[in-house]
Amino acid sequence: MRSPRRCSRNGCPRQAVATLTYVYHESTAVVGPLAAFAEPHTYDLCEPHARSLTAPRGWDVVRHEGEFEPPPPTTDDLVALAEAVREAARPAPPRPDEAEFDPHTGQQTGRRGHLRVIPPSH
Repeated sequence: MRSPRRCSRNGCPRQAVATLTYVYHESTAVVGPLAAFAEPHTYDLCEPHARSLTAPRGWDVVRHEGEFEPPPPTTDDLVALAEAVREAARPAPPRPDEAEFDPHTGQQTGRRGHLRVIPPSH
């Protein structure tokens, strides 16, 4: 399953809720709601880092004044979750070292995936 986008700050494990974009020609840092897609020249931030961001001297910070909400799950997230649930519900394959008895011969047999190993008859 795909994990949610994380904060770009080193060592921060929190989920991103805001996007930071630098507008270099205007010396402005813009912190807004999380962008729909991660872009190469933007930074995803968690709420504490989005609220406490400071810009270099001479720069302005334009900050979203509303609440930063985590993004709703996308269709891809829901499909990945459904696949993970299906995978977890599948029965575990038998271990190769587990032995079975063949009812026709009464001999011990082994299983490897969809194949059965039958010992040679003497």
